[in-house]
Amino acid sequence: MISERVEKPLASWRGKERYGNELLDCLTVIFKSAGCTWSKCRMCSYRHERYDSQSCEKLYHHLAAQLAWVKAEYKPEEYQMVKIFTSGSFFDPAEVPPEFLGDVATCFCGKLVIAETRPEFIDTDGIRTFIETLDNGTWEKPLYCAIGLETSNDSIREKCINKGFSYADFTAAASRAKSAGAGIKAYLLFKPLFLTEKESVDDMKQSIRDASVHAEMISMNPCSVQRRTELEFYWKRGAYRPPYLWSVLSLLRDAPVHITCDPLGGGQKRGPHNCGKCDYDLVKGIRDYSLNADRELINALLETPCECRNEWDYVLAHEAPFCMPLTR
Repeated sequence: MISERVEKPLASWRGKERYGNELLDCLTVIFKSAGCTWSKCRMCSYRHERYDSQSCEKLYHHLAAQLAWVKAEYKPEEYQMVKIFTSGSFFDPAEVPPEFLGDVATCFCGKLVIAETRPEFIDTDGIRTFIETLDNGTWEKPLYCAIGLETSNDSIREKCINKGFSYADFTAAASRAKSAGAGIKAYLLFKPLFLTEKESVDDMKQSIRDASVHAEMISMNPCSVQRRTELEFYWKRGAYRPPYLWSVLSLLRDAPVHITCDPLGGGQKRGPHNCGKCDYDLVKGIRDYSLNADRELINALLETPCECRNEWDYVLAHEAPFCMPLTR
């Protein structure tokens, strides 16, 4: 059912997303939920966005009211894809009541849905049931389970991110999703805590190769400093610098598959940045590349004349774990 109450979700917007060789109109919705049940990642502030302790019935009515707002605000003919986020996992029954999943599948029937979840909440029967309601034959795979893998390196995921699952958990979840008829999207985190710029670049190159075996879509998220996080604690004390945009460009250029990237906070001190002079054009170019997949654009951006290119080269060559970061 769609609630008669109206309650605005945390955020929603329309935009464009690349799917294969197509550009689709996309609706992104971030529902306010019971919150992430893991809630321990070092860089994440979304865990603070949650309802206080609620009964399952009350939580369901809050979510149904948000869905009612979305349905009233956006006409179905205006978009083909829907990206669904919560502050944790869409398929976690402790965060999102299972009854609400059916409402979402009914509301977005015929759309291509990408829903974020941790791997432990990908249940074959549950995913299959969701698809049965969602699917009207428009898409070969109407659902993609989006998993924040972050890195294929278990040590980095545990020590630098504290994600709480292994690469084997990811691959097993991908197999379960695919057996139910869903696809996989992997989110990778570029430059978490405690890594040098060079270590981060090397890790991301390997992670892209590893993830591409299991995921049809990959999105690389350059790390930004969110408020009220452990990452912010270190950043305020000069122990962390967000990644260089030059590094982002080099990874997109060298990736064996097309990688999407939206550098949130790009050009700002809390987000991926260079010197401030070249940032705007590079951030815009990276976002354009996510839509057009034009490698020549990336090559051209890497040739942008700016003095900070020498600084980046120096950091890659000389930054060491015991004295990082070299720059702010």
